[in-house]
Amino acid sequence: MHFIRSDEDLAGHIEELVRAHPVFAPLRESAGVVPVRWLDRGFRGLVFVITGQQISVAAGRAIYGRLEGALGDITAETLAAADDTILREAGYSRPKMRTLRALQEAALSGGLDLAAIEAMDAGRAIVELSAIKGIGPWTAEVYLLFAAGHPDIFPAADVALQESMRLAFDLPARPSTRALREISDAWTPWRSAAARLLWAYYKVRKGGKLVTPV
Repeated sequence: MHFIRSDEDLAGHIEELVRAHPVFAPLRESAGVVPVRWLDRGFRGLVFVITGQQISVAAGRAIYGRLEGALGDITAETLAAADDTILREAGYSRPKMRTLRALQEAALSGGLDLAAIEAMDAGRAIVELSAIKGIGPWTAEVYLLFAAGHPDIFPAADVALQESMRLAFDLPARPSTRALREISDAWTPWRSAAARLLWAYYKVRKGGKLVTPV
């Protein structure tokens, strides 16, 4: 796999996507240069994605910032040393606190090897991450796409991607998660480029509003 680790990598993947699926050419024209957006790889990055589940980007960043201020470096060890009061005061809900504790335990027990997971094919990597209680496909996909730079990930449950598909291809309604996943399967092995291009296109259509999960 050729991972997306730079602007040049992403431009190359988008070029291959457009070559294989010319329907994306008008979207590329509208979106212009699509920058690579990055998360920290490893434990910190996964904590960030968990923090941002089902809330706005701004809210997720604020909560994560408070946690970082309380812990300093966010690691499995510093998280384990922090009691639940610190997490609650940072803004974490009980379900997210349980997910962070499950992640912490997996990391400390040696049962979580993010470097190995990142190198797996998309399906297997998502299954491995989703085995941690509280981590679902969306969280796994966003981590793999934005932290690992995985080339073949498409978070079909993302509402912004669903809406971008509706706008880009003049659909009567947003496609469901299942329908969009089936559509995106045809874009393998360039699904990450398709997702990033659709997010960028949506940003243009919405007047520059940030819509990616990071």
